Amino acid sequence: MQLIYEKSMPGRTGVRIPLCDVPQAQPFPEALRRKGAAGLPEVSELDLVRHYTNLSRRNFSVDTNFYPLGSCTMKYNAKIAEDAGGLFAQCHPVLALLPGGEKLVQGPLSLVHGLEQQLAEITGMDEVTTQPLAGAHGEMTGIMVIAAYHRARGDNKRKYVIVPDSSHGTNPASAAMAGYQIVTIPTAPYGDMDLDLYRAAMNDEVAAVMMTCPNTLGLFNPHIAEICAIAHEAGALTYYDGANLNAILGKVRPGDVGFDVIHVNLHKTFGTPHGGGGPGSGPVGVKKGLIPYLPTPRVAKKEDGSFGVEAHPEGIGRVSDFFGNFGVMARAYAYITLLGREGLIEVSEQAVLNANYMMARLKEAYDLPFDKTCMHECVFSASRQLKDGVHAIDIAKYLIDRGYHPPTVYFPLNVKEAIMIEPTETESKETMDAFIEVMLEAAKLAQEKPELLHEAPVTMPVGRLDETRAARAQQVCCEQ
Repeated sequence: MQLIYEKSMPGRTGVRIPLCDVPQAQPFPEALRRKGAAGLPEVSELDLVRHYTNLSRRNFSVDTNFYPLGSCTMKYNAKIAEDAGGLFAQCHPVLALLPGGEKLVQGPLSLVHGLEQQLAEITGMDEVTTQPLAGAHGEMTGIMVIAAYHRARGDNKRKYVIVPDSSHGTNPASAAMAGYQIVTIPTAPYGDMDLDLYRAAMNDEVAAVMMTCPNTLGLFNPHIAEICAIAHEAGALTYYDGANLNAILGKVRPGDVGFDVIHVNLHKTFGTPHGGGGPGSGPVGVKKGLIPYLPTPRVAKKEDGSFGVEAHPEGIGRVSDFFGNFGVMARAYAYITLLGREGLIEVSEQAVLNANYMMARLKEAYDLPFDKTCMHECVFSASRQLKDGVHAIDIAKYLIDRGYHPPTVYFPLNVKEAIMIEPTETESKETMDAFIEVMLEAAKLAQEKPELLHEAPVTMPVGRLDETRAARAQQVCCEQ
């Protein structure tokens, strides 16, 4: 498929702009003016329409194909919830901050407050803020709240944050950005963070421990309550990364087992769009003692039942404009309200069932680092295929040729040739069976015709890219 620049012909236009018949003003100084043509492609309107129409047919999304991207919960986004996102398009969030303006946006303020209450109930927290704009932003916010808590107590010696080696990379990054040093605890042979090493690392200089439960291996840590208790005994706080909350909805509330802070990914667990279909949203919940340090301003319910905006002087301040990504919040509120408690329980049950079915069907063809019941996702290793010269990336590229988005590969980092699959609760057995057959086919090709996997993908406009070069030779400016 040609690039739009390759279709360009000098002098060809899609529109003719009439000559200016009034005096022209030049508001920009000479130093800021372009010296030559912009170098835009010169194509007709028809060529332009055809080009982007054909590109749109190559889009890949949950609405078109199976998307088993591990640790991302690429579930179907219910269209009835999508409709909710546009219902408030004419309400500008600045109204809530203007004198008397809150009277004009009681509906949106009620929704923000209602969603915060829903998330607090689901997670076992006392208060929630919707300001963070993404999961990693939520992590950063949560760690800043923890730091503010320790500062307020005059406990300034705490400089470490503990994370497991299977944690999302954003966990140590968020803690480091907040000024903490990272202590990484290895995974024990049974797949969970090594409890003895964790206990030895805990002391009165540790500010917090950040955990994902189930972890990135898809395993629920049976010692999670003990881990929280050990932290609290040392005066540290516990942070729950909500990336894998989809596995335990209605079954376990992180706040009930000892977590003090949590962030939730609305774009994962609560059926709102990811990435280019986003934006995301990472609300943060806290226990009672941390409420004063939440970002401000906050939506509050008044005695007369109306809603207003309050500032909290001890809070960490703003972490985003207004109250977060409201369109995402509206979709999540609709999703939670429509499903209700029983529906959310069914979500987690079906997600865990689907992942275990996938694991049971594929473990004879791929190595399983931890062969025990998983939660919402399962992690395989392509170490067996590596003996025939086939890597996890080769299998991923082959799946593209067969019409599937690849699973997550090479993560978590503590599994060699990792292939992480998360089918989510919205996929049917028939869809999973079809994917499983292609995975089994890839395992067979690795033994019999590995060169076919090395060449993949061959059906795409672009073949195998040099991903190492792309990561290191970061040329981000166009050259004429």
